[in-house]
Amino acid sequence: MFLLVAALFALIYAFLVLIADLTGYGTPIVFAVLAFVIVAFQFLIGPKIVEWSMKIKYVDEMEAPKLHQMIDRLARDAGIPKPRVGISQVGIPNAFAFGRSKRNARVCVTVPLMKMLDDAELEAVLGHEISHIKHRDVVVITALSVIPMIAYFIFQSFFFSSMFGRRDRNMGATIAIAALAFVVYFISNLLVLYASRIREYYADQGSVELTGKPHELASALYKMIYGSTRVKPEDLKALEGMRAFFATDPGRAKKDTIDLMAADLNRDGKIDPYELQQFADSTGSISTFEHFMELFSTHPNPVKRIKRLGRL
Repeated sequence: MFLLVAALFALIYAFLVLIADLTGYGTPIVFAVLAFVIVAFQFLIGPKIVEWSMKIKYVDEMEAPKLHQMIDRLARDAGIPKPRVGISQVGIPNAFAFGRSKRNARVCVTVPLMKMLDDAELEAVLGHEISHIKHRDVVVITALSVIPMIAYFIFQSFFFSSMFGRRDRNMGATIAIAALAFVVYFISNLLVLYASRIREYYADQGSVELTGKPHELASALYKMIYGSTRVKPEDLKALEGMRAFFATDPGRAKKDTIDLMAADLNRDGKIDPYELQQFADSTGSISTFEHFMELFSTHPNPVKRIKRLGRL
C-alpha cells in the first residue's frame, strides 16, 4: 500500500513538472502547496470535527467497563497503545476509529450498536477498528487524498482560464492541460477509493487475527447493515460526509440486506460458522453492475466481503 502512495505522489509530481515545463507556469506548484496546506489543516482539526459531527462522549472504565476491557485486550494483542474510548450518540448502528497517530487514536461505538450486538460480535467489530489504527489507515487515506485535490485545483484553474481568459496561441495548450488534469483527478480519485476498500479488507483480516472468529465479524456486519435500514433518511443524510469512517456503509443498507439474507439460512438474524462457510462456498456472485458501482464506493461490496471472511 505504501508503494501505491509513493507511486501516486511520483505521478502527480511528474504531472506538475510537465505542466510547468510546457507552459512556463508556476501555478500548478502553487496549487500543490495549497492542497498540502488544506489537507494538513484538515488532518490537524479532523478529530474535533469528527467528535462534533458524531456527538461523541468519551467514557472511562467506570462508565463502560466491558467496552474498556475489550479494547484494552485487543490493543495489547495488536501491539498498539490503548486508544481513547468513546460512545457516539448518533442513531446509526456502527463503529469507527480516527486520530492522527497510534498514540492519538480513538475508537468509538454508537449506542444502537451496543444494544444490537452480543459481546463476541462487538469484540470482532472493535478488532476491525483496532486494526485500522494499527495499519495507520487514516494517515494513508489522508495522504492519498492530496493527489486528486491537486489535480482538481489544476483542472479548475486551467478550465476557467480557457473559458474566460484572454484568447492567444496558448489556448489549445490550456484546454489540453485542463482535460488532462480532469483525467488525472478522476483516475486518482478511483485509486483513493480502491485504497479505502483494500484497507477495509485488511481491517477485517486483522480482526480475525485478533479474535479468531470470522463468523462473529460476519454476523456483526450483517446486523449492522440490517439495523441501518431502520434509520431515517434525514439522519443518514446528516452523516453523509462521515460514511467513510464507518465499518459498513449505511447508505447501501437496504440493498445489502437483501443480498446478505442468503447467508442467514435459518433467518435468526445471525451468521454462524456453518452459514458463513456455506455462503463462502456458494457459487452466487454480484452482478456486473454491482462490480461497476463498487468502483465508486469507500467500502467493499458486503457479499464479497463476507465471502472473503469465510475463507480466512
